[in-house]
Amino acid sequence: MTDEQTPESIIGAMARAARAALPVLAAAPTATKARAINAAAAQIRDRADEILAANAEDMAAGRDKGLTAALLDRLALDAKRVEGLAAGLETVAGLPDPVGEEIRHWTTPNGLAFTRVRVPLGVIGIIYESRPGVTADAAALCLMSGNACLLRGGSEAARSNTVLLDCMAEGLEMAGLPRAAVQMVPAGDRALVGAMLGAHGLIDIIVPRGGKGLVARVQADARVPVLAHLDGINHVYVDAAADPEKAVAIVRNSKLRRTAVCGAMETLVLDRALPEATARAVLGALADGGCELRGDAAARALEPRAVAVQPADYDTEWLDAIASVVTVDGIEGAVAHVQAHSSGHTDSIVTEDGGVAGRFLGAIDSAIVLHNASTQFADGGEFGFGAEIGIATGRLHARGPVALEGLTTYKTLVRGTGQVRP
Repeated sequence: MTDEQTPESIIGAMARAARAALPVLAAAPTATKARAINAAAAQIRDRADEILAANAEDMAAGRDKGLTAALLDRLALDAKRVEGLAAGLETVAGLPDPVGEEIRHWTTPNGLAFTRVRVPLGVIGIIYESRPGVTADAAALCLMSGNACLLRGGSEAARSNTVLLDCMAEGLEMAGLPRAAVQMVPAGDRALVGAMLGAHGLIDIIVPRGGKGLVARVQADARVPVLAHLDGINHVYVDAAADPEKAVAIVRNSKLRRTAVCGAMETLVLDRALPEATARAVLGALADGGCELRGDAAARALEPRAVAVQPADYDTEWLDAIASVVTVDGIEGAVAHVQAHSSGHTDSIVTEDGGVAGRFLGAIDSAIVLHNASTQFADGGEFGFGAEIGIATGRLHARGPVALEGLTTYKTLVRGTGQVRP
């Protein structure tokens, strides 16, 4: 940054360049956008060694800085994850293009014909920590939905993000699309984040992906609409009618597959009427897997390795091998506890009773509610979206994994034959 430059001028220049790219993106055929994304996927595969080398430097620097295990897990790339990024991009490229899709058509008695169609949101600012995969996922989703994006990754992933952004830019160039459609805001200067949050009229929406502190700051300071979730306080309720094998597998996977993801289970809810052998097996599977259990008296009686839970634990997103445990009286108790403590992200029930499952699915107002499935399916790729730009827990615009459709709004086209309003 020179003496003449300010954070506002830097973000302003980037946003204006992104806005200039919007008409080109809006007019780009689906095949052209898909070609750019597929070319970027090929670049990621061809440069996998370079990406992994950059990520190794980021990981080493992160360890030196004392990053938590959760942040290091989000930062880490390996050959499988890099291939997953490339494959995810190819999935996005093959999805139906939402731009121009007709949502509804109707005609009024005076003969006016109305058509509601999907259109891009515009310039999207994505602010994220660790997670270098967001660079590729967000860029591809924005491109396919006709949006330009300004990406602001954390300094801890700067090296990884630089290579991945270059792969995306090369894909754009190969398809004849403007490189300004995907730009990286320099990491390290927090004032640039503030400038993004204040760029009303230049940036159309902000999507934060990171820890509670980052998301809270964005939601508090933004003068631009925000699409976000603050916490992933997710529950798995094991009902009295649960299949024991399913219960053990689902609970263990929900918590321990990856403890640092926002879809990880944080609280286990057990029906008091659950057979003791099943309850012990579920709790034992977690404890045997290295999970610290913080339970109420009934849970501690079933699993001696559990320690006493504190009231605040039920409102904590652990993002670690820790789980709160509560015992409740049937579906009514489960719904009451989840409604009181869920962050509205993802909650699951394990039961063979279809009536009880239906009551849970209907009563729990989270963005994602599952029956007999792990909470770790809270992921755009698992929903068949190829990737996601984030998971939204609010009630406006989009909920759950936000992919192509969630990155569009709509406009209404009205065709007349000379009508005037009386």
